[in-house]
Amino acid sequence: MSVVDVIASALVLLGVTFTLLGAIGLQRFPDVFARMHAVSKPVTLGLGLTLLGAALHLDAPGAKVKLLLVVVLQLTTAPLSSHMIGRAAYRAGTELSPDTTIDEVTAAELEHG
Repeated sequence: MSVVDVIASALVLLGVTFTLLGAIGLQRFPDVFARMHAVSKPVTLGLGLTLLGAALHLDAPGAKVKLLLVVVLQLTTAPLSSHMIGRAAYRAGTELSPDTTIDEVTAAELEHG
């Protein structure tokens, strides 16, 4: 095994770990807003690390470019989509978890009229 193979394997393993943690957070967190946070951040990082590890392992330059393009698209679309889902859920009146102590959106609306 070469050094590149070890690094690629480590990246894939780390990426899978982040994705697993995101899935556990999806099951354990109490409301849509916490779940959205648990899914968007670690799963995006997990997918990125996994694909970067795969890109290191592959020899074909075209395949590497495709994998890196997927990483870039994931990094741009995941935060935007999770933000829009959160706004839509809040505006639809989704209940916050009883553990939520501060509603920053309502506080900001009260300050600005």
